[in-house]
Amino acid sequence: MIVQVDNYEQLNICCEIIQKSFLTVAEEFGITKNNCPSYTGFITIDKLRKQFDEDKLMFLYYDGNIPVGYFSLSECSDGEWELNNLAVLPELRHLGIGKSLVDFATEKIKENNGNKIYLGIVEENVRLKKWYEKLGFVHIGVKKFENLPFTVGFMKKRIK
Repeated sequence: MIVQVDNYEQLNICCEIIQKSFLTVAEEFGITKNNCPSYTGFITIDKLRKQFDEDKLMFLYYDGNIPVGYFSLSECSDGEWELNNLAVLPELRHLGIGKSLVDFATEKIKENNGNKIYLGIVEENVRLKKWYEKLGFVHIGVKKFENLPFTVGFMKKRIK
């Protein structure tokens, strides 16, 4: 079951899922609080509160009564949306939860008359890039930011 986050109390759960999920990537690619304090795996409640207050659409995935997944959406312009912080607890990966989250995000975008979904990933994470490609995303470019110890890869998917 996927539910929209609608109160501050739920943000603690969101924060915990994001941190646990993204820290495995941080460990794999040598991302630390010292070399990349803004990395998603180090997200704070204050940052999530700000996103919530900016009216980002935030969602939790529940397995029974247990929250195990998260993502948020933000509208960019002209039917374009950005998928942010897609996260599934590491012990529950490869069970189809991530695909369910992407499918749900796609339906939400359709409901809001959207036609494209964008996202950014750690470009060096080839496994994740291939996973998104299997879901219909196309790699559209990369950018190296001076403050990040990795390259950001950008992907998009047209929604019909």
